[in-house]
Amino acid sequence: MISVHLTAIGLAAPGLPDWVHGREVLAGRAAFVPAELPPYAPRLLPPNERRRATPAVRQAFRAAEDAVGERDPSQLATVFAGSDGDMAILHRICAALAQPNKAVSPTDFHNSVHNAAAGYWGIATGCRAPSTTLAGYDGSFALGLLEAAVQTVTQNHPTLLVSFDVPAPQPLYAARPLGAAASCALLLSPDGVSGSVARLGIVQSEDAETQLDDAALEVHRRGNPALRALPLLRLLAAGQSGRVVLPGSGGRNLQVEVFT
Repeated sequence: MISVHLTAIGLAAPGLPDWVHGREVLAGRAAFVPAELPPYAPRLLPPNERRRATPAVRQAFRAAEDAVGERDPSQLATVFAGSDGDMAILHRICAALAQPNKAVSPTDFHNSVHNAAAGYWGIATGCRAPSTTLAGYDGSFALGLLEAAVQTVTQNHPTLLVSFDVPAPQPLYAARPLGAAASCALLLSPDGVSGSVARLGIVQSEDAETQLDDAALEVHRRGNPALRALPLLRLLAAGQSGRVVLPGSGGRNLQVEVFT
């Protein structure tokens, strides 16, 4: 079992606009009203990069900045996890290549790399710590959590996990229909620090994934791979110890024990 400490949480989804409000909803102290998220301007990004940033990058920053708060992000290793990459960029580049002149936008080309969100984060924070970007379809959050936990322990260094996904435009949406843009961020530490939220014990499992008994939140959980984190976040919001199983890949899931 891999053991890490959870220092901070970030969240951004319809009806769960940040961790402060999302915690109240997930703990049952406030009603879940899935209001659409307003546009977001990442506070850490310089103006030029902010203009170039895609909705997917902005969504990643939304949860990352919520988790980091007033901490110094320049020393944090990072793991960025998404199920499919930036599908809007993929669509626009493919559409451009289908035209006679094949004129791809330089900005779209700039944003087409798989680790675009990590690159923008590095520019915004000046961070030179290691960064990993991965994609794992519906298991992206669990795979990202496993990667971040391993890095935290083996490198003895705090690591920020950012899981994010944004719905694709048509016709890609028909093949990969996500419910809404959403992101979740967890700041992990190898040791307990003042104000730590909980200790997490992580191990592979063949048990079925944990579902939510609230029907509306369960639709939310299934609607975006980043929100597969909701059963874990619900435990953390309630301040309870317990166990959840998150969907992974290849028939292997991820069991997370929460020790508060």
